[in-house]
Amino acid sequence: MSKEQRTRVGAMLRQPRPDGPQSVEALRAGFRAMMAGMIIPDGLLLTGTTLGDRPALHVEPGTGKRTGTILYFHGGGWVFGSPETALSLTGNLVARTGFTAYSLDYRLAPEHPFPAAIEDVLSAYRALLDSGEDPSTIAFAGDSAGGGLSITTCLALRDAGLPMPAAIVAFSPGLDATRTGESMDTKEGIDPIFTRESLGHTGDMYLAGADPHQPLLSPAVLADLTGFPPMLLQAGTNEVLLDDSTRMAARARAAGVDVILDITADVPHVFQSFAGVLDEADQALDRAALFLTQRVRIPETATESAR
Repeated sequence: MSKEQRTRVGAMLRQPRPDGPQSVEALRAGFRAMMAGMIIPDGLLLTGTTLGDRPALHVEPGTGKRTGTILYFHGGGWVFGSPETALSLTGNLVARTGFTAYSLDYRLAPEHPFPAAIEDVLSAYRALLDSGEDPSTIAFAGDSAGGGLSITTCLALRDAGLPMPAAIVAFSPGLDATRTGESMDTKEGIDPIFTRESLGHTGDMYLAGADPHQPLLSPAVLADLTGFPPMLLQAGTNEVLLDDSTRMAARARAAGVDVILDITADVPHVFQSFAGVLDEADQALDRAALFLTQRVRIPETATESAR
């Protein structure tokens, strides 16, 4: 672990930004520019496709392909981001597991506020099931807002009577639209990315007047997690959303869910994006890949054909 690496990443994230709330266009352009500098593994096969009613990026390993599918949901506060901005995360999970991934281009607020994103993810999951994929070979994964979607979509599909995926991996998930976690205040000024004000700006676009006091918006404090699949929650100590993960883990444990809370010291929100630059990012992705390969089932037919 390198203090120098963490200092360098922190300094990059603390570069001066415009004062006051930014326009949607500025938020999207700025995030796109920042994520374009992330390192993506070599040898991946990338194909544009459609899943459900939405475009998606199909990401496959160039070699060492294994049976298993990751349905990935990008971050961006439900307002910005795309499968391309999340490619450092999706690509590293694919390269480390040998699974294929579909990174979904779900609809964004303010044009399409809550619950549009959840509807799109639910439709994409239905499409995978309708294509013949076994839910035991599918894992949900996502970062930030997408990490939140990995959990809220499980609530929606349970209500719809659909089977759960094999596992959930959530990087720094956003899980509390009420913003009541203590870290919202204790990490203020320590977090190099977010403030309560900035989260409120994009959060209001997604809510569009909806009451945040409901499970699909604040699962860390309101959701019944009975029957959920095993989940891995990764976060850093330097983020205001830290308590979204800690409270979700406690809630999962209380519901009898297999949950791993994986907290890394002195790193920012979605630090895993800095794979190849930050040792902690590569180590966290290794742990996430191990979690997935241990929980995504390889069908007997695939095992037999490999003999």
